Amino acid sequence: MSLNPKLFAHGMPAPFLNELFVFASDGIEFQIDNIPRLGEVQAKGTIYLSNIRMVFVAKNPRDNFIAFDIPLLFVHGEKLNQPIFFCKNISGYVNPVIPANDNENSVIPHSFKIMFKECDCEAFIPLVFKLIGKVRRHYRRSRTKHRVDPLHEATKTPVDEMTRYAYVDPNDSTSIFLQLQPTPKSRLGCCMNQSQPTAETSI
Repeated sequence: MSLNPKLFAHGMPAPFLNELFVFASDGIEFQIDNIPRLGEVQAKGTIYLSNIRMVFVAKNPRDNFIAFDIPLLFVHGEKLNQPIFFCKNISGYVNPVIPANDNENSVIPHSFKIMFKECDCEAFIPLVFKLIGKVRRHYRRSRTKHRVDPLHEATKTPVDEMTRYAYVDPNDSTSIFLQLQPTPKSRLGCCMNQSQPTAETSI
């Protein structure tokens, strides 16, 4: 995880090399604990999803909490909750990113919750779980061959077959991103809201 990752002026996360942002959804309420000097934080904003991470960006930043970065490879215990008297939400844990020489046993994971209070993200939710699964499987296959950097390997996770068949619901506030691989000169693609009459989207 990372507190306050780099953002563009308009609020979208700046992608890493070979990172592809796929979806974004507004109207999210985000909850995270174990934030240094802040403890538990809850804020409203936008959640962005790429082939390697989720990034929450607060609508009204406060107390030095602007955004939060969740690498998909470090997520565990994730589950979809559909309570009768509360909004649909995704909960789970994410381990902090630590230097290679540090003791992993001393790591205290963050507990997070993504609450869909003001939107119905039927396209966003399944894609999150599919991407987490693909990142894990790809990393396990790579690790059996040689020692690898987990975050570097995660950037190779394919997402085109998922977004190509994404169901487009005009009532869903999710946005689909059409983005080429970032280059030093151009690191940001274009965005298409799901209300556009296109049912097949290819990265």
